[in-house]
Amino acid sequence: MPKKTVAERPEQSGQAAGNKMKSILVCGAGGFIGAHLVRRLKAEGAWVRGVDLKRPEFRDSAADDFVVGDLRDPLLVGAVFDRRYDEVYQLAADMGGAGFIFTGGNDAAIMHNSALVNINVLDAVQRHGTGGIFYSSSACIYPQTNQQDPANPNCAEDSAYPADPDSEYGWEKLFSERLYLTYARCHGLLCHVARYHNVFGPEGIFDGGREKAPAALCRKVALAKSGDTIEIWGDGEQTRSFLYIDECLEGTLRLTRSGWAGPVNIGSEEMVTINQLALMLADIAGKKLMLHHIDGPLGVRGRRSDNALIERKLGWKPGRSLVSGLEATYAWIEAQVQAGSGQPRKSAGLGAL
Repeated sequence: MPKKTVAERPEQSGQAAGNKMKSILVCGAGGFIGAHLVRRLKAEGAWVRGVDLKRPEFRDSAADDFVVGDLRDPLLVGAVFDRRYDEVYQLAADMGGAGFIFTGGNDAAIMHNSALVNINVLDAVQRHGTGGIFYSSSACIYPQTNQQDPANPNCAEDSAYPADPDSEYGWEKLFSERLYLTYARCHGLLCHVARYHNVFGPEGIFDGGREKAPAALCRKVALAKSGDTIEIWGDGEQTRSFLYIDECLEGTLRLTRSGWAGPVNIGSEEMVTINQLALMLADIAGKKLMLHHIDGPLGVRGRRSDNALIERKLGWKPGRSLVSGLEATYAWIEAQVQAGSGQPRKSAGLGAL
């Protein structure tokens, strides 16, 4: 196991006398959402420790202390909980896009690895206490039978049962939701559960096999010349909603700092087909591209966040347009491709969202 770094304690980090600096733990801080979350928390003035198998891929972590280690190991988790945190964010999971989740070959690892992480983290929180713990679940928990009509998917929070997720990833997320909520009920923990819907933005992986649709399509468009053809899995008429990273962070913090557990959707209500998504990116790039449809893993036919509950409970819902988020994301991925970072790389294994 990699050697754990020695953390600087919050009282040594330069906070003003008499003002208590928040101490926050981010599990999965080397991943896309986790790295962005660490920067957001640091901008608020918190002392932040990050933990992951790897550091962020595209820039140095903003964390005060970064522990490179395996959260499947209870000894590592015990060492990380050497203090009582004001907030804990549990984002670490074995996950990826459709090409990783829906092939079947990764199912045992997905369920085993993510479940171990959640059990270890919850046991440590129970022993040491915390001001509150956030768990990132997924829209993949929703029944596939409710998502067969691409124009009218049902992803309201109360539609989760009878359960019928479309993947073992969804089943593991649903199990873990129940794990967090039972720890809250039986041990008095303050837990918060959000179901993320297709979060995207700059500094997310865009090749290697675990990338999600917006990043994969940004890469394909960036590599193409005007007049080229790019490949789309399936007929391209499957629908999704995509949430820009800044909106994800805002919803996450609002939920964690509320007195409400959830589960709640954190996603956009702006739904598009995959064909539309590809053509939006071609327009952003100023390229005329044709779409070639091929066989590939697809997931459900339609999925869109239902935001009635989050608006009612938290007085907020995401509002940034898809095109504005795509513009920022495409510009970043295009720059990576032009710099020579667009070649496929080996998948990193267990990591974070």
